[in-house]
Amino acid sequence: MALKHAESGDVISVMPLGERLAASRSETLIKSDALEVNRLVLRAGSNLREHRVPGEITVQCIEGEIEFTARGSVRVLRPGDLIYLAGGEPHALHARADSSLLLTILLGHGAVAERL
Repeated sequence: MALKHAESGDVISVMPLGERLAASRSETLIKSDALEVNRLVLRAGSNLREHRVPGEITVQCIEGEIEFTARGSVRVLRPGDLIYLAGGEPHALHARADSSLLLTILLGHGAVAERL
């Protein structure tokens, strides 16, 4: 069974999970040809090894605390912090605490510009 992603006009909550964080899993909230939005759930001590995606990204910390490594430095993201990276830039994450993040990936930069 395919997962249901939000459709145009749907309202999605990205509020902190709070007590539900420990039992929650990462999920894709929106997926289209040009855009992907995910809620990442990382347990304390877990890592996402260095990787890269072709599109531009933003990562916003909703709850917890994350070490975000990119461009030769480590930045700590706490609730409310957001970081932007250009497409193709290598990056890695380390969860200092149980955390949830909002990851936005721009998949089709040219497609978006053509529609504006």
